[in-house]
Amino acid sequence: MILTALSALAEPTRLAAMRILQDGDEHCVCDLMRRLEATQSRMSRHMQVLKHAGLVVDRRDAQWVRYRIRPDLPPPLRALLAAALVDEVMA
Repeated sequence: MILTALSALAEPTRLAAMRILQDGDEHCVCDLMRRLEATQSRMSRHMQVLKHAGLVVDRRDAQWVRYRIRPDLPPPLRALLAAALVDEVMA
């Protein structure tokens, strides 16, 4: 579980997506694509990796899929995510 999450967060685009999602809202793939300058297929693949790692959940909304950080993250994943999302200036 932890190794899968670490691997998922090690990729810069996925880490940037998690930084966007940390606001607690749902974000559609279209929003993530625009903000991260990624294609739809690339963004969808990245989000599937994060979902497989247990870090995000999704919800279909018409033609879009909306993602948010998994609300029931186990404590070890919650701590890992908090550490990964610490502002780089503080690190």
